[in-house]
Amino acid sequence: MPVLVIAALFGTAHMLTNGQYGFHRDEWQFLSDAQHLDWGFVPYPPLTAALEHLGLGMFGLSLVGLRLFSVLAQVLVILAGGLMARDLGGGRLAQTLAAIAVALSPLPMFEATEFQYSSFDLLWWVLIAWCVIRLLRDDEPRWWLAIGLLAGLGLETKYSIAFELAGVLVGALLTDARRYVANGWFWAGGAVALLIFAPNLAWLIRHDFVSYHFLQSIHARDVHQGRADGFLRDQFLLNANLFAAPVWLAGLFAYFKNRRYRMLAWMYVVPLLLFLFAKGRGYYTCGAYPMLLAMGSVVGEQWLRSLRPAWRVGIATLVFAGVFAIGFYATLRIVPIASSGPLRDFVLQNNGDLREEIGWNELVAQVAAIRDALPAEQQANLRIAVGNYGEYGAIALLGQQYHLPAPITTVNSGWLRGYPQTPPTTYIVLGNSHEAADELFTDCRLAGHTANALGVVNEESQYHPDIFVCGPTRKSLSELWKHGPDFG
Repeated sequence: MPVLVIAALFGTAHMLTNGQYGFHRDEWQFLSDAQHLDWGFVPYPPLTAALEHLGLGMFGLSLVGLRLFSVLAQVLVILAGGLMARDLGGGRLAQTLAAIAVALSPLPMFEATEFQYSSFDLLWWVLIAWCVIRLLRDDEPRWWLAIGLLAGLGLETKYSIAFELAGVLVGALLTDARRYVANGWFWAGGAVALLIFAPNLAWLIRHDFVSYHFLQSIHARDVHQGRADGFLRDQFLLNANLFAAPVWLAGLFAYFKNRRYRMLAWMYVVPLLLFLFAKGRGYYTCGAYPMLLAMGSVVGEQWLRSLRPAWRVGIATLVFAGVFAIGFYATLRIVPIASSGPLRDFVLQNNGDLREEIGWNELVAQVAAIRDALPAEQQANLRIAVGNYGEYGAIALLGQQYHLPAPITTVNSGWLRGYPQTPPTTYIVLGNSHEAADELFTDCRLAGHTANALGVVNEESQYHPDIFVCGPTRKSLSELWKHGPDFG
């Protein structure tokens, strides 16, 4: 089956390139949370950290092993893209185009290179769309159970899937699919979703909906920093292969035109408008594009059949060549193909996320060296205070080989870990300016700098490269913790 072969080839390619640098700062956050399993965390629901916990047990601290889950998720996304085209009536050409266009789109490609909750969020979006296609094609209401299952998993992965679920509900109410609302299977699917989400909902209630406040803070930061700018532009440049834009636009038009499948058009338009007006980031709608590419591929295949053979071959060749050309360029900008040379330099210049994977081993080694240089009496009651979740995760996991004490922080889920009952007398302080360190601690002195062997400029090296040794905190630890977590 061509679609299965395509998905397997792309999955293999990602496995072969996923071990180049190091873990991204976001991955360090998942890794640290994976050591403290709970039904929720400050920045996100529990499913991603639970998968990371499973991965740590299976592979240890392995880049390729832990990213296997993201690769498998994107293999399923590619496979679903092709199978949606099949279920919409497409032949081999439509299925192949849909699968390749999805695989060579920038965001799905990126989601296979790191262990991110957005990798699995994308998967649930796509699988829900596929189930809706099967529901409408076969007029089989039992598919609502599968939709409910996936909705529950999505809510346990990333709360923004609620925007897709809004599209599902609006799409059902505004089309012939409204007949399902009175069906018991529809409500059974909703009950399944609520049952799966219930543990995290209980956790949110118990923690005063801290994740909601986190999302508010992060959204305000994104808007202030301009990260939400270019939302409509990103629908073309990031979420789908640029050369395939006519394909997904044709798919959207075809969904609106087709009475049976019109619900899927609203499943795209509703989240798009909600994110647009809410000033969401462009990639939040990425999961809606495989279903558009699938229908567009079917429409394109049907149109090609109406042409003369020579025109048919020529246009099909042009489309595939264009998709591959854009995909090749995106690959050079996104995928860590090389560990040295011009290709490495090009990808590091153009991919800020890859730059955030570099320097963590050197950082932890530097902290260990600073600890070792301290007098024994200072080492005896020492803790490491960090200013962001990347530093927290790197110290928590890589620091074990140096027998470093556990880090402490009020940032994100580090706040949930609490503080030592016996106040430390000495701190190694990361992620703060000298002024900020002096506000929090006494007797701070500069002890070292962060650096990386490649000389890459990233968040650590640019914004907080200094490492300090300080005395006790100016306020008690209980006072520092009582105001709640700092959001980062």
